[in-house]
Amino acid sequence: MTEQTPIKTPFFYGWLIVLISGLAVYFSGPGQTYNVSVYIDSYINDFGWSRTTVSSMYSMGTFAAGMLMGVVGKLFDKYGHRKMAVAVAACFGGALFFMSTVNSVTMLLVGFFLIRLLGQGSMGLIGGTLVPQWFIRRKGRALSIVSVFGALSMATFPAMNIWLIQRFGWQNGWRVWMIVLWVIAVPVFYFFIRTRPEDVGLHPDNQRLPEVTDGTYYVIEEEAWTLNEALKTRSFWFVNYITVIPSAIITACMFHQISILGQSGLSPESAALISTVTSLVSLPIVLMAGGLADRYPLKYLMALTQGLLLAVVATLYIADSVTLVLTYGVITGVQMGLQAIVRGVVWPEYFGRKHLSTIRGVNMMAGVIGSSLGPLPFGYAFDVFGGYSEVLLASMVFPLLGIGIGYLANKPVKPQ
Repeated sequence: MTEQTPIKTPFFYGWLIVLISGLAVYFSGPGQTYNVSVYIDSYINDFGWSRTTVSSMYSMGTFAAGMLMGVVGKLFDKYGHRKMAVAVAACFGGALFFMSTVNSVTMLLVGFFLIRLLGQGSMGLIGGTLVPQWFIRRKGRALSIVSVFGALSMATFPAMNIWLIQRFGWQNGWRVWMIVLWVIAVPVFYFFIRTRPEDVGLHPDNQRLPEVTDGTYYVIEEEAWTLNEALKTRSFWFVNYITVIPSAIITACMFHQISILGQSGLSPESAALISTVTSLVSLPIVLMAGGLADRYPLKYLMALTQGLLLAVVATLYIADSVTLVLTYGVITGVQMGLQAIVRGVVWPEYFGRKHLSTIRGVNMMAGVIGSSLGPLPFGYAFDVFGGYSEVLLASMVFPLLGIGIGYLANKPVKPQ
């Protein structure tokens, strides 16, 4: 039971939590690959660093950040989302200021580590684990709204940062987002985040809890798994495979997208527009996928995401025309939209809410590490073979296996 004073609003407070979570996902943008890629040429041109050097620092920083995401997840469960969200947003703003002062390779490595840990990892963890505390039956629909903010972030951040860099310089580009985080995100998180509905006399999905005679409220728990219990299930490892493989392959395709599509005859400007196509397509998909995740067994949707991933790689492999390139962008948008919802829903659905941040933190650790390692074999293949055909062909094996693994990833049954 909890003794906090109930929140009384004319609407279910959980929907405000959804918007705040979406805000966290949107402002994770400065730490995401689609934003960082805009700054790479600035470092190369200003400091004379090679593309390999900058890419290596990015991979190393991302890998190191991924190794700590399990710890971050535990901290969310220990201290609650309100305290952690404020601390993460404040520190993320500081990390963005640090990025504006980079003048050495070592500083670049440290900066990449900080923005990947605090931006891609920790800000993303806020949205992915706070909403499932407030919604159980409708978590798919609620998470679909959060995912819309992620798609909007991908669609808007590259263009906004290109404008900022051209007009004010890359240093001030980072500082603008530092100010935005400190002025908007930190106060919003501090004043409005509440970790659980039971803390304020409510129940997930807007059901009132029975009041006890002493004025406190019951906390209703579903079946809750600890991390150690989850690690012993086959489903934990299967779901991790389903969520990590797309992280590695999609990141690799996006990181090298301009180079890959350049071999198909597209200009860098045209190739860059594919990211906009992808993000625009994913917007309606995430809204539709939320309802699907609430109605159908997740194992079928997980298998479907792997089938779509296979189609993404296969289309990129044969892309030799603008039509096929656009098809690649559309399929990628569908895959990413559905993947975002499945990844958000499956963990609370399979393992409960109580230790969700800890369990999800381990999954994000694997995902961030996957995204750091994904681009490396693509770059190596280009250096060795002079193209990407061989590595794209080899990459098809992983989603092909994933289709079967997804179908076998049933909801685990906890021993009595």
